[in-house]
Amino acid sequence: MDLRTTIGYSVINDWLQAKGYHPFAFQEEAWQRVLERRSGLVNAPTGCGKTFSVFLGALIDFINHHPTNYQKKAKSGLQLLWVTPLRALAKDIGRAMEEVIFELGMNWKVGIRNGDTTMSDRQKQKRQMPEVLIITPESLHLLLAQKDYPAVFEVLKIIAVDEWHELLGSKRGVQVELAVSRIIGVRAKQRDLDPQRTIPAVIGISATIGNLDEAKQVLISAVLKQLESDTSFIVKANIDKPIDVESILPDEIERYPWAGHLGIKLAEKVLPILENSTTTLIFINTRGMSEIWYQKLLTINPDLAGVIALHHGS
Repeated sequence: MDLRTTIGYSVINDWLQAKGYHPFAFQEEAWQRVLERRSGLVNAPTGCGKTFSVFLGALIDFINHHPTNYQKKAKSGLQLLWVTPLRALAKDIGRAMEEVIFELGMNWKVGIRNGDTTMSDRQKQKRQMPEVLIITPESLHLLLAQKDYPAVFEVLKIIAVDEWHELLGSKRGVQVELAVSRIIGVRAKQRDLDPQRTIPAVIGISATIGNLDEAKQVLISAVLKQLESDTSFIVKANIDKPIDVESILPDEIERYPWAGHLGIKLAEKVLPILENSTTTLIFINTRGMSEIWYQKLLTINPDLAGVIALHHGS
């Protein structure tokens, strides 16, 4: 199936053009692989649309299978399992997905499952799984420990593992590998009983990483064992992002603020960068320090109230 000839692609492409966007070549390549139900790895720099390279592919696939009623069809079961190690970004990812779904007029639901998820939300998910579930590795293992968990994954099409470069080689990465292997094993048994069922695709999403092929093989090994031949892929974005590095140093080093406030000595030098830039991210090591910086910048320039925002994981 050629991506560009499908109704799903037309719907998504029209939506992007209406917003003044156009898909990158690597995104279209990833969408094609999603339609082919192939497993692999998407590699692209941060901020270049890795999330949409898989999520929009899932929407295109769904629209293609329900061309006449994709907007009305509801309660379709879990279609996309989105594993992320970053609990702090789960809500942001969910909001971005919900915005697309709303603007397309679809009845998909996006759920989040992590340590902050309330018991009532967990019960709602148990009664009716959302079409997209954003989950941490730890919560995924707890989900796999529940009674009748195989039913959760009966119609699952894609397992997307976000920030794979952060997980690879860590204990949490092993958790993901084990969980993926278990889900694939369950679906293989379901396929044996019903040949119409297919093995879900497993797609890693990664920024900078050394050995792409090894990273891919580690993640999708359980899928490859179920296939007659290796049809896996690596989609790599050829996007050059120019980076200029500029160091900001204090004018004098004779005296430093007391512990915990060391960085704000440079707040006066950071402020002009904020004022002269369209978008600025300030990465802080700790929650406490980020709150100190936030208050300090507002103290220096009260006009920033409502313009800057604080974001941390707790």
